[in-house]
Amino acid sequence: MDKIFHLWVYLETTPLLGLVSTLVVWQLAMQIANRAPGFALANPMLISVAILSVLLLATHTPYSAFFQGAQYVHFLLGPATVALALPMYANLSRIRRSARAILPALLAGSITAAGSAMLISRLMGAPDVVVRSLAPKSVTTPIAMGIAEQIGGQPSLAAVFVLLTGLTAIVLIPPVNRLLGIRNPMAQGLAAGMAGHGLATARMLLVSETAGAFGGVAIGLNGLITAVLVPLLASLL
Repeated sequence: MDKIFHLWVYLETTPLLGLVSTLVVWQLAMQIANRAPGFALANPMLISVAILSVLLLATHTPYSAFFQGAQYVHFLLGPATVALALPMYANLSRIRRSARAILPALLAGSITAAGSAMLISRLMGAPDVVVRSLAPKSVTTPIAMGIAEQIGGQPSLAAVFVLLTGLTAIVLIPPVNRLLGIRNPMAQGLAAGMAGHGLATARMLLVSETAGAFGGVAIGLNGLITAVLVPLLASLL
C-alpha cells in the first residue's frame, strides 16, 4: 500500500498522473463492463467518470494537475470524431436513401431536445443562465459552448450539461430501444447521435457500423440545426 501511495505522490507532480490514471481506470471499467453485458449502468464511460471523480476527491488532487496528462487523451477526441467519417462513407448509399426521413426527424428532435430543456428548467425556477446553458445540451461540446456563449449562457456550464446528457443517453438508449421495440440500426444510431452526440454514437458503434454511421450524421446535422434554432428559442424567453 505504501508503494502505491508513493507512486501516486510521484505521478501527481508529473503530467503522467492524468494519462496513467485514465488508461488504468478505463481498462478496469472495460473489465467490469465485460462481466455485466447488457447492463446499462455497466458502461465503461460512466464507470470511468465515477472512479476518476472519487479518486481525485479522495486524494485531494486538483483537476488542473490531472488534466496536464489527460489532455493527451482529450486531444484524441478530435481525430476520433473525424474517424466517424469512415462508417458514414461505408453507408453512404443508405444515408442518401434515408435523407427524406433523416431531415424532418432531426428537426423534430432538435426542437424537442432544446425546447424541452429550456421549458422544464424555466418552469422549475432555474436561473436564466442555467436555462440558456441547458439549451444546446444535445450537441457536441465545442458547438454547445459556442451557442451558450452567444445566447447569454455559460460555456463551461454548457460543457457539463453536454457530458451529463451523453452519459444519460448511454444508460437509457439500450433499454428504451428494447422497450419500444426499435431494432433498426439506422433508427437507433440516428436517435443516439441526436440525443447523446459523440458519447452515445460511440456506444452505437459497438452495436453495428450502420448505427454508428447514422449517429455521425446526426451529430453533424443536429449541430447545424441547433446553432440556428436555439438563438431563436432563446429570444422567446
